[in-house]
Amino acid sequence: MSHEGDEMENVVDDYEMGEVDDDIYFRARVVGDSESDDEDDDEYDNLDNKITDTSAADARDGKDIQGIPWGRLSISREKYRQTRLEQYKNYENIPQSAEGSEKVCKPTRKGGKYYEFWQNTRSVKSTILHFQLRNLVWSTSKHDVYLMSHFSIIHWSSLSGKKTEVLNVSGHVAPCEKHPGSLLEGFTQTQVSTLAVRDTLLIAGGFQGELICKYIDRPGVSYCSRTTYDDNAITNAIDIYDSPSGAAHFMASNNDCGVRDFDLERFQLSKHFCFPWPVNHTSLSPDGKLIVIVGDNPDGVLVDSQTGKTVAPLSGHLDFSFASAWHPDGHTFATGNQDKTCRLWDVRNLSKSVAVLKGNLGAIRSIRFTSDGKYMAMAEPADFVHVYDANNGYEKEQEIDFFGEISGVSFSPDTESLFIGVWDRTYGSLLQYNRCRNHLYLDSLL
Repeated sequence: MSHEGDEMENVVDDYEMGEVDDDIYFRARVVGDSESDDEDDDEYDNLDNKITDTSAADARDGKDIQGIPWGRLSISREKYRQTRLEQYKNYENIPQSAEGSEKVCKPTRKGGKYYEFWQNTRSVKSTILHFQLRNLVWSTSKHDVYLMSHFSIIHWSSLSGKKTEVLNVSGHVAPCEKHPGSLLEGFTQTQVSTLAVRDTLLIAGGFQGELICKYIDRPGVSYCSRTTYDDNAITNAIDIYDSPSGAAHFMASNNDCGVRDFDLERFQLSKHFCFPWPVNHTSLSPDGKLIVIVGDNPDGVLVDSQTGKTVAPLSGHLDFSFASAWHPDGHTFATGNQDKTCRLWDVRNLSKSVAVLKGNLGAIRSIRFTSDGKYMAMAEPADFVHVYDANNGYEKEQEIDFFGEISGVSFSPDTESLFIGVWDRTYGSLLQYNRCRNHLYLDSLL
């Protein structure tokens, strides 16, 4: 992934928000400048409209899910959507990769209705530090979600409507437990590039190779480690899993081309594999035997989890990849790439991908399957999350459409909720969708 300082600055300026026509932009700037460090909650939009949360009932009454007052703006939602589609710049490491991938994409039918809008919460401001890394939202139950908000890791309960700070990394963070190899002096002002939360375990990865492990139900931090002192040390992704023996482990993907596996019982490094290019994301198969590795290379690899040896190359994408995920059946997995596509693979025949699914605006930056394997969500950098019917060959999708950069997407473990972090100075929020069940009368009773 990109790491040069100057390049980063330019990329942030050029790519994070699609620009709109200047005249439209200044008369009615709809979506804020996400790269702003403005920490104040903007309770009012540019036309001094008080922005409020939106409930399912509000949306049914015709209110915009993000509270954008289209009736008072000089541009309609449809026209602004068209402008965004035309002017949003997809970041590519390999020029024209999106055009090249278009001809192989599978046509899908829109109009699926798998998750319905439940609420948009503006007090929960989700933020991003690196434009390519979008795994900063994690749900642990249908009511509980963890996300980055500036230097804070926040817990939000949609049940109580309460927001709690779990860990603040702006100052000094040091472990309160002693483990061999733990950095007892800890870290100061960690810039969190990636996050993973599962059950009660939270792991944050940083720009300088930092790893911070905390159990949510215990005070303090359990473990701090710097995976590498390499100049190019950013932690790109973290995957928490149970090893076949039942022990909890996590895997960290790093820009120094390494993948490191840690045993969480003793907080010890158990494996370290090196690849020829920076690793942006890994996913371990449900049986624990295979790892999908993707990074700064058009081809990914499927490797043996014990030895790190290549089982098969994954050829087809045209740019760098930042996302991967296994279907719970253990046969199918998906990879997401800056060529604007998600490819689906079958481990029983890896000569080519099974299907190629296309985004609208840009790179596929994160992919999630529901735990029952029925649905797959893929998130673009902004504005669109696509939910596919995985049981029926990914033929049909629900397109969730809003405005703003996406900091992360997460299905709850029980599949009931889908949370989407939206990063924007004015309309930044947390969107919650609930799985469609045939008992819609219930929300009128709440």
